[in-house]
Amino acid sequence: MRHAMPLLILFVFLAAIPTSAQGILPNSFAGWTAGTTLAPTVGFKVPNTEAAAHEYGYSSGESAAYTRDNGGLIEVTLYRMKDPSGAYGLYSYLRSPDMERSGTNEHSVMSRDEALVLLGNLVLDIHGSDLFKNAGELNALVSAVAPKAQQGPLPTLSEHLPVKGFIDRSDKYILGPVTLNQFFPVSQNDWLGFATGAEAEVARYHIDGRELNLLIADFPTPQTAQKKLNELQQVYHVNAADAERNDSPVFGKRSITLLAIVFGARTQAEADKLLDQVQSGAEVTWNEPTFQFKEPPITTMIVGAIIGTGIICCFALISGIAFGGFRIVVKRLLPDKVFDRSSTMQVLQLGLGSKPINSEDFYGIERKPPK
Repeated sequence: MRHAMPLLILFVFLAAIPTSAQGILPNSFAGWTAGTTLAPTVGFKVPNTEAAAHEYGYSSGESAAYTRDNGGLIEVTLYRMKDPSGAYGLYSYLRSPDMERSGTNEHSVMSRDEALVLLGNLVLDIHGSDLFKNAGELNALVSAVAPKAQQGPLPTLSEHLPVKGFIDRSDKYILGPVTLNQFFPVSQNDWLGFATGAEAEVARYHIDGRELNLLIADFPTPQTAQKKLNELQQVYHVNAADAERNDSPVFGKRSITLLAIVFGARTQAEADKLLDQVQSGAEVTWNEPTFQFKEPPITTMIVGAIIGTGIICCFALISGIAFGGFRIVVKRLLPDKVFDRSSTMQVLQLGLGSKPINSEDFYGIERKPPK
């Protein structure tokens, strides 16, 4: 019993450790083996990457160096985010245009020495030499990590990005001013309203030999989007008449709930070549058959009135006969029992006749003389 108590305490302690602290990266996969220990934290070498990760909702991370018997080294860093949207944002932030799309899953890219994979709320950042040769083995790593990811819907703002002139893999999902200023350098502060729940997507385009930056943000209502555009026009002179004199003019347009802003264009006409491609996904359709009211001719109205009056008269006649006949039948079968009872009925008389009128006369019966 004395030896069992420490084991029980150890078991309770291990059970109390959260799942996130127990590690997600496997000790080995497809012949690759991790070092003696898996680092439970991530050391950010670039300050901008650390600031961006926290804007996207960085929760924790892991890192490990994998080797195999015939040589080779793969360094894997895993970022755990609060939700899949933040993970998608970090994935887009770390992705560079020179990384080709790989066949690992829908959201995975690879270059010769780096690979990125998005798995729910997890982002795998893999570094090594000649990763294309090890693509099949990296699929085993992804398969080991995928069951531990938290799945959820991903942002859809990228679906509104124009296609013409788009630079592949230049789109970035933005959730904070620090990241926005890196890819869309208009101002250092939170001028788009991330503190109130705004989200945006930025991308680069080649238009008429120039590189333009496009930002699109989605707002709950068209009124909110128009209000934000009015604020930007006052503070940053968006679409100003003297924009051509400004060294860094900004042009914007609202499309229902979408707000599109172009930075880097010299003139409004140049910016419109990109802004005119931005359309909100809202569509108004009318699938029901249309109906056009036409006033009927006078003859139809007269005939309809006669027929309607006849129907009302017939209904009144039939209902009157039915009601009167019912009373007569009841009075014959149950005289002085239901209708016109002599005990409750009084007849007003003028006294012009010699014979008084009694209630029994209504039933055709003679009144018995009093004894």
